[in-house]
Amino acid sequence: MNKELLSIDPQEIWKNFRELTLIPRPSKKEDRIQKYMKNWGENLGLETIVDEIGNVIIKKPATPGMENKKGVVLQGHLDMVPQKNSDKTHDFETDPITTLIEDGWVTADGTTLGADNGIGVAAAMGILESTTIKHGPIEALLTCDEETGMTGAFGLKPDVLDGDILLNLDSEDEGELYIGCAGGIDTTATMKYKKAKTPKGSVALKVSVTGLKGGHSGIDIPLQRGNANKIMFRLFQKVSKKIKISISEVEGGSLRNAIPREAFAIITLSKNKVEKFEKLITKFDATVKSELKEVDGGVTVTCEKVETPKYVMEKKTAGILINAIRATPHGPSRFSDYMPEIPEKYTNLAN
Repeated sequence: MNKELLSIDPQEIWKNFRELTLIPRPSKKEDRIQKYMKNWGENLGLETIVDEIGNVIIKKPATPGMENKKGVVLQGHLDMVPQKNSDKTHDFETDPITTLIEDGWVTADGTTLGADNGIGVAAAMGILESTTIKHGPIEALLTCDEETGMTGAFGLKPDVLDGDILLNLDSEDEGELYIGCAGGIDTTATMKYKKAKTPKGSVALKVSVTGLKGGHSGIDIPLQRGNANKIMFRLFQKVSKKIKISISEVEGGSLRNAIPREAFAIITLSKNKVEKFEKLITKFDATVKSELKEVDGGVTVTCEKVETPKYVMEKKTAGILINAIRATPHGPSRFSDYMPEIPEKYTNLAN
């Protein structure tokens, strides 16, 4: 499994990245990768520390004659974003990532790859185990739970590191350096609703929005990719003007920091309106495809008959929900005056 990674240069990095793909490491479930890195560092004969919060620190002495050079800290994070397509049975707490090479890019089979920040960790590992690179004192700081709270960074004790220069390896593009960091705020919205019995004679349809690329809510938000939640509720609003529908279930996205790439809903409607709904959704699918063809051309909006649920959302509340999701912003609202391609303010409407 994943042996194709061993053929990529520089092999010193990719062989380590391959090992990381085999170790489950979703945020807040990093015990396996922490244990692996501790054993890995100790097997190299290097001082290896696992602090009380779960960060792993590996220290490598300077090459003889380089002891007076400034110490460098190579920093990456151990956890990864666990997101998968709905047709995958992957369990991020137990299953390794299955990698693919497509058009010269390393990717994963229906899941996130974990290159954020596995490739940064692998690069630090390559330097730590190198016997040919001359260097001053080196420390690898591998933090935990970066994706869902920066727990490792916030919990790091001030006297653990000795280095003078810190290089954060959690970047995106080769040859580009970042000298700033974004902040973020989570907003959780809740609303109560009443159940209503499904009207007699109703037919249920499962509506699916799939095939979107998704991506990280930070670095990928300027790309204007589709948001499955926004597309789903746009469909509801459009269809509701012509057909009476009731919403039974809706789910979309799986993580706050990932752009939702799939959404699913179960709706009910009169049996004699099914054909009209199918025509509307076919037209809507073509419209969305046309709008996103340059940035997210794989999007698909479909429906299929399913078992009719006993209850649906009360009509008034459903209308409020549709309007609320439609009105909630998604995407960048301001870009940097100095670097126009970098968003200064944005919103990700996620799960």
